[in-house]
Amino acid sequence: MQKFRYSMQSLLVIKQKMEDQAKAAYGAAKVRLTQEEEKLEELKQKRERYIGEKTAVLSRRLDVPLLNQLQNAIETTEQQIERQKTNVARAEAAVRAAQERLVDAMMERKTQEKLRENALERYMQEMNAEEQKEIDERTGFQYKTGDTEEA
Repeated sequence: MQKFRYSMQSLLVIKQKMEDQAKAAYGAAKVRLTQEEEKLEELKQKRERYIGEKTAVLSRRLDVPLLNQLQNAIETTEQQIERQKTNVARAEAAVRAAQERLVDAMMERKTQEKLRENALERYMQEMNAEEQKEIDERTGFQYKTGDTEEA
């Protein structure tokens, strides 16, 4: 009996590697998104600290240069927050794209695995049919041999 050999095994291996690469890219995109979200949160906290300092200065004596400095810091931080929101949105889009590529790669791999399973099943049916044919031939030969001895 010959050994089963899937003719498109190399394609299946490539699809598995593509899926692994897509998983790695998706993981990297998720890490990047998390980093960007953390940066955004840090900027928001920084803005809140500046606002708190400004409120504290206003409640004490009037220090115009310090108030101007805090107001500039707040405005700069708000601009940084807006830029960071854009970075987060880009990172989210990258995660979605990576996820779509991962899903596609998984589907392609599963398709190849199903084709391999079908080929293996056909192979097994052919081998069973061949074995059955050999058994039938042996049985027929034994029957004929036994037939001539009796006559």
